[in-house]
Amino acid sequence: MSFPLLTATAAVPAIGAIATAAVPAAKRTAAKWLALLFSLATLVLAAVVAVRFTPGAKGPFQLTESHAWIKDFGVRYELGVDGIAVALIALTALLVPFVILAGWHDADPLEDATPNRRWRPTQGFFALVLAVEAMVVISFEATDVFLFYIFFEAMLIPMYFLIGGFGDRAGADGEEHSAKLRSQAAVKFLLYNLAGGLIMLAAVIGLYAATADQLGSGTFSLTEIVQARADGKLALGTGTERLLFLGFFFAFAVKAPLWPLHTWLPGAMGESTAPVAVLITAVVDKVGTFAMLRFCLQLFPEASNWATPVILVLALISILYGALLAVGQRDIKRLVAYASISHFGFIVMGIFAMTTQGQGGATLYMVNHGISTAALMLVAGFLISRRGSRLIADYGGVQKVAPVLAGTFLVGGLATLSLPGLAPFVSEFLVLVGTFSRYPAVGIVATVGIVLAALYVLVLYQRTMTGPVKAEVRTMPDLKARELAVVAPLIALLLFLGVYPKPLTDVVNPAVDHTLSVVDQHDPRPDVAVKADAEAAK
Repeated sequence: MSFPLLTATAAVPAIGAIATAAVPAAKRTAAKWLALLFSLATLVLAAVVAVRFTPGAKGPFQLTESHAWIKDFGVRYELGVDGIAVALIALTALLVPFVILAGWHDADPLEDATPNRRWRPTQGFFALVLAVEAMVVISFEATDVFLFYIFFEAMLIPMYFLIGGFGDRAGADGEEHSAKLRSQAAVKFLLYNLAGGLIMLAAVIGLYAATADQLGSGTFSLTEIVQARADGKLALGTGTERLLFLGFFFAFAVKAPLWPLHTWLPGAMGESTAPVAVLITAVVDKVGTFAMLRFCLQLFPEASNWATPVILVLALISILYGALLAVGQRDIKRLVAYASISHFGFIVMGIFAMTTQGQGGATLYMVNHGISTAALMLVAGFLISRRGSRLIADYGGVQKVAPVLAGTFLVGGLATLSLPGLAPFVSEFLVLVGTFSRYPAVGIVATVGIVLAALYVLVLYQRTMTGPVKAEVRTMPDLKARELAVVAPLIALLLFLGVYPKPLTDVVNPAVDHTLSVVDQHDPRPDVAVKADAEAAK
């Protein structure tokens, strides 16, 4: 039997979470290094997955593993990856070591706090980060719907404790956040996502009942269901398919998050430490958009086409709404949160444009947004930790006292506004081209989001980094070696993928082509070719 590489990629951070949590309380530094070691081991395994994956090989999934789990209900432990999953597993494995390094002191004891709050479970913080990584990785690998659902929901528990138990101490007024504010943000995050998950559970049960009725025995296997549809053995009624699609899509839209189901994100990111905020928006939220491609489109192709016009409108609202609210923000972390809502609108728009460029660009956007948001948010976290405030108005002239910090902050911001030459530009351009080729009006309106992005990023930089040096930042230190080790590789990746995205596009495009074939969609022919054919016919 071949080595279960996909299982190992998810199991290593899970084992690391248990090992880190078991480290004695007095050995906080040892727990940090142990967590970092396990995250690096996961990165090595993710690299092996990427190397062993063959783009364009026959079949939708590679490196597959399949074992009976709950036979009476047709549940299998079934894993497999396509190009989209490989890219997102690599993103997750890449970012978690940086999250751990950036949060090196975030869970240290609070020496200036009251006696009953002076101890903080350092080991617990890093164990929870690794637990989230394990659940996200296996969610990208799962090809059994029920198996996916279990980890789609389970990842909410460690995230809840990371938000509620390890919140940011720098409040909007510069004071320590109260436990009540963190708790409210964590509960809202949990309730929104649990509500979406419960609706999805009803749809998962409905899907099983439909397969049991027509195939003789129920199944949750994505490959079996897609193949049965292709062979004509499974035909969901129009009404049934649309209801099931809505159940799945609702849960994924909450996780993504898509307007109007987005309201948990600004609070969750605002009350979290910067590394946890990166974990939310750059890692966990990607499961929602990934699942739209893997499950919504492939399980319910007719319903996906039926819902496309409404979803494109929601995506447009997300793009403009998120960008407009980012322009008006006074809080640095909430600005990044609303910017992410706008970016997720672009991703969803690209997915439902139903074109090769749109879906390929959306997948690249997931990766590039993760890298750019991590760079910007982590540098913002370093900035906030120095000043003790998230308010933009409390900064000014930082570039004169901490030029390296200001420079990396600028690069992260320019990547967020998709400056040509940086990685997000390629993905945003492909999304817009792919959308315009099928829905010109939607593509044109979406470009307004680009203009607004330039506005909120450049205004943020101008107000925090330029101008007279405020008294509170005169002694602000520049980035230290550990912080540079976090930021420098992310900026290097933004530059590399900005000028040479081919390694990613080669991996992603075959999976996109397969998804479009399942949905029975083809790229629209250019008007020039159509007119040429008409002239030839005459």
